[in-house]
Parts: sequence; structure tokens; C-alpha cells
Amino acid sequence: MIEGAVLEDVRGFFKSRVILTAAELDLFTRLEKGQATADDLAKELGCDQRCLIRLLDCLVALKLLSKQDSVYQTSERGSLLSATHGETELPMVLHFNGLWETWSGLTETVKTGSNPKRKPVSERGDDSLEAFIGAMHVVGRSLSKEIADFYDIFPFKRLLDIGGATGTYVVAFLEKNPKMTAVLFDLPDVIPMAEKRLEGKGLLERVELVSGNFYKDELPKGCDLALLSAIIHQNSPQENLDLYSKIHRALVPGGKVLIRDHVMDPGRTFPPQGTLFAINMLVNTEGGDTYTFDEIKDCLSAAGFGEVKLLRKGERMDCLVEATKV
Repeated sequence: MIEGAVLEDVRGFFKSRVILTAAELDLFTRLEKGQATADDLAKELGCDQRCLIRLLDCLVALKLLSKQDSVYQTSERGSLLSATHGETELPMVLHFNGLWETWSGLTETVKTGSNPKRKPVSERGDDSLEAFIGAMHVVGRSLSKEIADFYDIFPFKRLLDIGGATGTYVVAFLEKNPKMTAVLFDLPDVIPMAEKRLEGKGLLERVELVSGNFYKDELPKGCDLALLSAIIHQNSPQENLDLYSKIHRALVPGGKVLIRDHVMDPGRTFPPQGTLFAINMLVNTEGGDTYTFDEIKDCLSAAGFGEVKLLRKGERMDCLVEATKV
């Protein structure tokens, strides 16, 4: 039984690759628009018919498509991978597809300390950046509301969301606290995406959009709450110290920084998703990692913060650390 379970984990990439290829071909979006035969799809997509049939039949077995009389259409599960679905998960799948190549360099990374296949998202083209930003929204759209419900945001007047992407957390926080305003800080190419989503939510008048690079630029001043949501894992300890110092300079006296990320136990083996994410950072960043609470606390303290607290533990990158500018 143990050996079988291990092998099942090892061959998990079979399913992954099938779904990633289907997403890359945008099969789910096409079949969400209307059912089709393999012959029709092969002509439309420019695919080999025999190979496409094997892929389609596998997707049926995975319950992502249905098939009747050689005609295929999306199942309820498969619809979530269509770009037209209101709760689409396609951006996350496309992001994972981009990680496929970098993860294939893990052996070389472990041997040499550097991944020859690593390429920053910002250098992979507009489609890759859009998929990454969309993936962050997929992850955050429900968790952001959960965090906004958990954390007492009512004492705060103005939020600084650093690397806020399209404003998923800004939306959750501002909808929770109608008196709050926000500053969303992210790269110039991301700001138009944020503007579109915030306008659609009717919140654009309460949000100041500021473009910049937190590795190079100072942060907007005057906020009493700064949010680092899924940011610190992409940084080395020194990069985090530099970022915490910039936040400390930007916050008003007594302001707080709230960090959402994996927080590892002292032995660094829990949560399991955190150990896998540490590998993800090995192959995709120069110095990123997952951190223990003591590591986060020491770095925040070195930047001038006090009252560092672990407010929430979790296994889904839903831990929260809070610190106060003193």
C-alpha cells in the first residue's frame, strides 16, 4: 500500500500535463461555447486528430469533459477552466503551465544552487504576466474575504496594498470597511488591470493607483495599514529587510503592517504546502523562500517594527503576522 501511494504521487504529473495542455489549447473555452466533434476541433485548432482524440478522451475520464456519440462538451468541472466562466480558474492553470519548465530544472538547481531554466514572469511576455496576475485573483477572491472578516480592519483609515495586483484584497477590505480608502502599488503594466477591476466594482474613487517597483522605489506615504499579501516568499531575507524598512518609512506613526503568507514551523516541515512552495521559490526566484515566525519577527524588528504577533496559523498560505511601527 505504501509503495502504491508513493507511485501514485510520482505519476501525478500525468494528469497535470493533460490538463495543462488542454488549457494551453484553450479547449475548455471552445467547448463551453458549444459541443464539437474531434474532427471539428482538430481543424479549428490545427491539431493532429488522432492525438487530439486521445487527449479529449482522457479529459472525459478525468470528468472535465463529457462525450456522447463522438461529440464532446465541457462538464460542470471543466467549465471552470473556460475563460468565459464567471469564476474561471483558467488563469491559475496557465500560470502552472508556465511553471512546468522551471520545475523541470529542480535537479540542476539543487546541484548548483541556480536554475538555468528560471525566467522572471516580467520577462516571459504579456500573456504570462496576465496569467500570473489572473492567478493571484483566483487564489485571493475567496481568501481575501476570509482575511477581511478575520482581521479587525475598522480602526484603520487608509490601506497601502503593496504588490496589490488587480486589487482583490483592496476590494475585500474596502467592502468590509466602507470608511476606508486605499493606495494600490504595483508595476506599471499591472495598474491598468487593477483600474479595470476596481472600476467594475465601483471602488475606483476610493483607491489611489500608484505604479512603481518596490525593489527600487520608495512607497507612498500616509497610510496606517500596509498589506503584504503573498509577497515575502519571493524575497531573500535581505530583500525583505529592505522592503520592511521602506514600509516603516511610509507608514504613519503607530501604523501596522499585515503579512499574509506561509509561516513555517521551527523544523520547517509544516505546513506541507509550505515545503512545496519553498521548492517553487527555489526554481523560480533568486533568493525567495518560506519563513518561520522567528525569521519574520527578527527581520521586522531589524527594520524598526515592534509588537510582532502571529495572529493566525494555517496551511493554505493564510497565516497572518502583524507588526507595529514604533
